[in-house]
This record gives sequence, structure tokens and C-alpha cells, in this order.
Amino acid sequence: MNIDLQFLLALDAVVREGGVARAAVRLHKAQSAVSYQIKQLEQQLGLTLLDRDGYRVKLTPAGEVILSEGRKLLMQAQQLEALARQFHEQWEARLLLIVDGILPLHAVLRALKELADEGAPTRVQVKVEFLRGVQHRFETDHADLMIVKDFTPGAHLHQEALTEIECILCVAPGHVLADMPQVSLTNLQEHTELTVQDSSLSGNDVHIFGSERVFFLDGFFAKKEALIMGLGYGWMPAFLVSQELASGALVEINYAEGSRYRFTPALVHQRDQPLGRAGRRLAELLRQYARDGV
Repeated sequence: MNIDLQFLLALDAVVREGGVARAAVRLHKAQSAVSYQIKQLEQQLGLTLLDRDGYRVKLTPAGEVILSEGRKLLMQAQQLEALARQFHEQWEARLLLIVDGILPLHAVLRALKELADEGAPTRVQVKVEFLRGVQHRFETDHADLMIVKDFTPGAHLHQEALTEIECILCVAPGHVLADMPQVSLTNLQEHTELTVQDSSLSGNDVHIFGSERVFFLDGFFAKKEALIMGLGYGWMPAFLVSQELASGALVEINYAEGSRYRFTPALVHQRDQPLGRAGRRLAELLRQYARDGV
């Protein structure tokens, strides 16, 4: 069944205006054209939609149901037209962002909220990966943007530095390593190491200590819980454990070769795939919130 939306629009106008004459004025059509469209709709549906016996035109019971559903279609059609106008203004239909799970997601969520509040019609998807898995997913999924800790640069990639992140080597206060005045690499290797699995399965994290027993966890929140439980030791981004370090729920290991390191994440996109309006705005917001630390 092919129902012309103009027929539904005519029916809606007649009911709202209380008659064909006023509906014709509203729609800028001849009365005969409006009457014809409603009759065509009735023929298509095999139903009588209007009770024409009284002074004022009113809906039949069937007409009430049809118009109620028809108005939903008309509203959806208006929304589609609005989306089409926005896409003509260079809003892309889809935007895929890949984020390294070691980075603060709060800034990403703030940027997404701002983009939504501004009325961007683009459908944005965010995927969280780890280590080399970020670039792997970025390339295999043909993503638009990635925020990444480590990646392989290339002439085809445009990159810009974001705010520096600090990582701290942590352990629970009851753990043996917490009481040692100075911890060597050999000392670390004697205990269980906690890390986050490289989602590309390449296993090339340069900050692994090489313990005989390593537990791979699926994210940094799980890793923090495991650290607090005393399951082992491991690196954590400072922003995720600042409260635990302040309260004593976790302590910093006095590692002889340094218990802290810093890295600068990068915001990356393909040079040969220019960002659309939503991508450019999201990148701008990500820069802003990363810089402000919110």
C-alpha cells in the first residue's frame, strides 16, 4: 500500500480547521483538490474517514485511529526533512570515535553532551580499546577519529597532542611491595602483575615488567578494584587513583627505576578523509575539555 503523505496532510488540515474550505486556505490549495485527496485516501484504505452528514465535518471512529497514526507519520516525515536539511549543511550521517581506555572518558562524555546540546544530527559511536588495539580498530573500522596513547605515525595520519597524562605504579597497603623501602625489578617480578589486555592481542606493552604471573583485566576500573583487593601491583593513570592514594587505599611503590611516567595522548584522523561538521566540532570540544581537565 502506497499512501501519499499529502493525503494525510489534507485530512489533518480538514480536522484541525473544521472544514474543507479553511483547510484549503491553510494548504494553499483549491477546495476540490483537498476533497479529492481525502477521497483518494479513503479509497486506498477502503474506509470512510470523515462523517460529512453534520454541519461540521468530523472523524469517524476509523478516521480517528487513522489520523492518530497518520500524524505520527507526518511528524516523522518532518523530522526526516529537518535531518536532510542539516546534512546538506555538511553534517555527516555517522561519526566513529575510538578512545584508549587509559584516558579520562569524562572529557569525551562532556564533548559528546555539548555536541548533542548543540543539535548535531550526526549519529556518534564511541568504542573503547586498549594499547595497539586502538589503532587497529581505527583502521579496520575506518573510524573518523581516535584518541590514542601509543600509535604508529604515518604520512596519511594527522595528529595533534592533547594534555599530558601521568601514570603511577600502585599496590595495596597490605601488599609485601608496599613495605619495601626500595623495590627492584627482581622484586616486582616475584609478585603478580596486573595489566590491561592489549585489545589487538599484539602483547607489546612496553610497561610490562615481565613477572612470571600476570593477570590481564578488561579495563582500568577492574584493574583498580584488583589492586585495592591486594591481588597484585600495576600502573594506573593518576586521575583514576588520586582519591585512593590520598585515602591510603592504594600506595605508590618505591620502585628504584621510577614509579611514575608521563605520556602525551594524541587526537588523530585520516588526512585523506576530511572531517565533516560534526567531526570538526567534536575534535574542537575534545581539545577544549582535555586542556581544561574536565
